Amino acid sequence: MLQMQSSNPALNEGHFGHLARDLAREQQQEQYEVMTVAGTVNKTAMALVVCIVSAGFVWFQFFNAGMGAAIPWMIGGALVGLVLGLATAFVPKIAPFTTLPYAAAEGFFLGGVSAVVESQITAQGAPGGIAIQAFACTMGVFAVMLTLFLTRIIKVTEKLRAGIVAAVGGVMIFYVVAIVGQLFGWTGASQFLDFQNGGLLSIGISVVIVAIASFSLLLDFDMIEKGVQMQAPKKMEWYGAFGLMVTLVWLYLEILRLLAKLRSR
Repeated sequence: MLQMQSSNPALNEGHFGHLARDLAREQQQEQYEVMTVAGTVNKTAMALVVCIVSAGFVWFQFFNAGMGAAIPWMIGGALVGLVLGLATAFVPKIAPFTTLPYAAAEGFFLGGVSAVVESQITAQGAPGGIAIQAFACTMGVFAVMLTLFLTRIIKVTEKLRAGIVAAVGGVMIFYVVAIVGQLFGWTGASQFLDFQNGGLLSIGISVVIVAIASFSLLLDFDMIEKGVQMQAPKKMEWYGAFGLMVTLVWLYLEILRLLAKLRSR
């Protein structure tokens, strides 16, 4: 059996493997279309466009109507994105119906965050354009990691997979500790998530997290490739697109945080 495990909870053996086996039984009665790389790429592009458009909407709301008009979209996007993300991760069959709404919700959230960071930076007299730079860096990292994966310059071995999964788990624990600690008045960890913390240690932590998020893309590519090899049903193209969007949203947010920290020095 193909071993499929990813740092991204949206892409793992249980989801692709179980669906492929279920559909294989159905295939004895009728033919069904299978997952392809091209189909997954097209659906990922659609989700990315939706995310950009919704982010742009909140961005212009912020700078044209003020923070009060943008914050509800930002908070609502974060909450809806969390609910849709968890629902899709646990019930992958709904991905064809939730991937685009998830992308829109995350766009609302990222657009609001980007606008707030942009306004803080320009208020300090620094040049603007940080959101565009973060997006360009995210797409650049995506292209580099995809090239490294396709050319097999970096091979997704069991050791690499285990290392990245462990690293992502460590980052998730760090996030939880930082958030819970802040709720109880302890800022020991949460200070490193501050967009304006330009300390060397804070920047170093952001660099490490960006690197981990970048390498997570390799595992996502590997999972999609294996899904194609397993002839997973075509609906799993939407699930592959959803999984990539989860990682891209995380990567963009961490690159934005890193750039903001560098600007604050």
